[in-house]
Amino acid sequence: MSLLDDVAERDGWRCWVCDEPVDPDMSVNDPRGPSVDSRTADRKAKVAERLAHRGCNTRKGAVKVVIAWPDRLHVAEPAPLITVAGRLERKGGREMVARCPTERDAREAAEWLVDRFSRLVPGLPVTADVEAGGGQFLVILATGRR
Repeated sequence: MSLLDDVAERDGWRCWVCDEPVDPDMSVNDPRGPSVDSRTADRKAKVAERLAHRGCNTRKGAVKVVIAWPDRLHVAEPAPLITVAGRLERKGGREMVARCPTERDAREAAEWLVDRFSRLVPGLPVTADVEAGGGQFLVILATGRR
């Protein structure tokens, strides 16, 4: 098996950048085709390879990666998830990542975050809590100390 196949199987044929499925039968030269990538543009960083669409991988080289929050979630001041992932990987602990108008909105965001982080940072056990505060609901990600 090739490195691409190994990485793709491990990542469930999902792009780590956009979180959309990657078609294993698509040409590696097509923008929606599979490619192997690392989560960082820093060549010195020792980061495991990840599966990405060729187009997502190419864009990542030109601009800083932004993991988009889904439009269906009602969140205010959503945190940049790549930055949050880096801090939680390095230090562990807790980090407030969004504010929501209702508890239901916060719970939906928390569920999405735990699912998204399972693919964004495999091997980093992340939990999400919802806390009331200031008339709104805070979504907090947590992981053990590193």
